Amino acid sequence: MTEAYAETTGEYAYDEYAFSCNKIDIQEFGRIFLPIFYIVVFALGLTGNLMVVFAIVKGNQKSITDIYLLNLAVSDLLFVISLPFWASNTVRGWTLGTIACKAVSSLYYIGFFGGMFFITVIGVDRYLAIVRATYSLKSRTIKHGFLVACGVWAVVFLVSVPHFVFSQLVENDCIAVIPQKLENIWPVFCNMELNIIGFFIPVCIIVYCYCGIIKTLLSCKNQKKARAIKLTLVVVMVFFLFWSPYHVLIFLDTLYHYDLFTNCNQIKSLDYAMHLTETIAFSHCCLNPLIYAFAGEKFRKYLYQVCLKHCPFLCFCGPCSRYQVTHSVSYAESVVNSNITLNTSDQDGSVFV
Repeated sequence: MTEAYAETTGEYAYDEYAFSCNKIDIQEFGRIFLPIFYIVVFALGLTGNLMVVFAIVKGNQKSITDIYLLNLAVSDLLFVISLPFWASNTVRGWTLGTIACKAVSSLYYIGFFGGMFFITVIGVDRYLAIVRATYSLKSRTIKHGFLVACGVWAVVFLVSVPHFVFSQLVENDCIAVIPQKLENIWPVFCNMELNIIGFFIPVCIIVYCYCGIIKTLLSCKNQKKARAIKLTLVVVMVFFLFWSPYHVLIFLDTLYHYDLFTNCNQIKSLDYAMHLTETIAFSHCCLNPLIYAFAGEKFRKYLYQVCLKHCPFLCFCGPCSRYQVTHSVSYAESVVNSNITLNTSDQDGSVFV
């Protein structure tokens, strides 16, 4: 876990203020609240993202958008797979050994940064497909998408290393054991990396891309532009609302390392707020399949077919019938058609998803 919220799961020992501020109540609250939350996110995130993976893998035709959606789903899966281990660590300590401690920590951080970066890449891809459609015809290919994905994973690994490189098993806890020479600067460095690389830069890119997309859609004559604009606003607002409170708390935690919070009540309030914002932020991986995948025709069709196969009575009764789609134009065809259109005002809104 990151240094900002590792305290809630026992990743590192309490700092110099622990002796003057009793945090037993916060620890007990974490032992009850966090495991329940982690398991819920694990179940929802695993189900939704596995469906995305299966839908893309079983699809006959692949697009560059599919490549990015697949990698986003894989990132979220890596993230949620680590959560049951942290839930167990919160309740009874770490029982799997040092190698597992470092492995689970690396999965967590790689999935964490991977999800953030691929959301950003999807925003850039949609910007190119809609705003720069004419100029992106040659660049938005499966081969380029694969190369971009490989480059993103390389960056993800590099920025994740500082967060799990010191993970060790100490007294039945999987914690970060920071060398004495780095103990003052390393937590601050990791927090700043989370704030800047893990949030501020992606937010700037996402806002720029989606503002350009909205501007282009407003000039479109396509009847689907209203739905596409709403989807754009949902993507941006959900991302910002879910992640910004958490990163504000990480920034406050950085100030805490500079002794700006010395009052016990303030420290406890900061810990409780971290629990809450962490809950909101981590839930975003459960929404990614809904926002980025199931809004698309291909995934609605796949969901309908799964429902029809395993729960036919539900489909015929109506609950999942809203996912049934016509077979006249496939998702891949709609994306291809929208991408080869020279006039961006004629693009289909389905390129969004």
